[in-house]
Amino acid sequence: MKATLLLVEDSKVQRFATGRILQKAGYTVLNAADGEEALRMAREDAPDTVLLDMMLPKLGGLQVLRELKAGAATADIPVIALTSLSEANEAKLREAGVDGFFGKTKLFDDKAAAGLLLALIERVLDATQKHKVDAAAGGQLS
Repeated sequence: MKATLLLVEDSKVQRFATGRILQKAGYTVLNAADGEEALRMAREDAPDTVLLDMMLPKLGGLQVLRELKAGAATADIPVIALTSLSEANEAKLREAGVDGFFGKTKLFDDKAAAGLLLALIERVLDATQKHKVDAAAGGQLS
C-alpha cells in the first residue's frame, strides 16, 4: 500500500477533488479542514506526508508548519505547501520548512497538473526515505 497523506484544506470542493486524485493514485488520505485539526491529526496519525494549504481557519498554514517542525513527533514529517499563494512565496515557505510547493489552482486549470502533484509527492517521499536510511546508516558507523 502507498503512503498515508494528510490533506489540510478548508475548501470542501478542493478537499474532495484533491482527495479523489490522491486516492485514485493509491494513497490513503486523511482530511483536516483547519489548522487545529491538522496538528491534532498529524500528532495522532503520523502521516507520511502533509499537504498543507496556507490559508486556513483557526490556525494559519504557516503556524501549522512551524508547530509541525517544532514538535518532536512531527518534525520529520515532510510538508508540501498545496496553496493558492503565488510561486513568489515558495522561497519563504521553503525557509520555513516546506519540502515542496504546488499551486493548487493548477489542479483545476491544467489536465497534466494531477500527474505533476503526484510526482512531487513521490519525490518528497523518496527523499524522506533516503534521509531516514542515511541517518540510520550514519548512526551505525561509530
